[in-house]
Amino acid sequence: MTAYSKFPERATGFSLIELGIVLFILTLMLAGFLAPLATQVDQRNISDTQKSLNDFKETLIGFALANGRLPCPADPTIATGLPNAGVERATCTGANVNGVLPWTTLGVNETDAWGHRYTYRVTASFADAIAANTVTPPVTCTDTPTQSSFALCSQGDITITDGSSNIATNIPAVVVSHGKNGYGAYTSLGTQLSTAGAGPDELENTNANATFVSRLYTENPAAAGGAFDDIVVWVSPNFLFNRMVAAGKLP
Repeated sequence: MTAYSKFPERATGFSLIELGIVLFILTLMLAGFLAPLATQVDQRNISDTQKSLNDFKETLIGFALANGRLPCPADPTIATGLPNAGVERATCTGANVNGVLPWTTLGVNETDAWGHRYTYRVTASFADAIAANTVTPPVTCTDTPTQSSFALCSQGDITITDGSSNIATNIPAVVVSHGKNGYGAYTSLGTQLSTAGAGPDELENTNANATFVSRLYTENPAAAGGAFDDIVVWVSPNFLFNRMVAAGKLP
């Protein structure tokens, strides 16, 4: 005869408190995993965009070697897929010296790792027709190039600063990625993102003048110049001139 206990067996399993503790631990572990993963993604996006920008410098110089001038910017307000999207403007004088990198003309990517178009500004005298021979400033230019729209004594009108002092002056062209926050960048829809929340240094890279800021990345809004995640590269005039001379385009 089988003996039965007068006490029923207790059900096995986790109590609600135990389940709560397990879920809490799992949440902490997941958060600890996701945080470095997000950081890795951000770093990869920064590295990929920096590489693209460095490649753009070579692409712009290659364009100058082939055409005797730098390209004009593309109209930033034309949506992808519409006529002339990413095509350099016919002329770049006045406000047309500002825009976005002409990705269609150059055969490069339209956007950075965050899906924003690259801001591009060029000095007008470096991007006009060869026949125009617009080699000033400065007025001391006396050589008249026959295979280039600019001369060895031509000067760009763009200045790069670190927010407080000049890094480079007389720059012919500059390209800007507006980083993860994208303040002031144009999208593939041809719309410009808001600058609300941008610090003074990031605003400087969106105001369509000839001064740009390039400095170290910081998320601290209390830093001098505010938080900053823009990535900026520019075409060095000496490097451009040397390549043009080597290719027989100058003097």
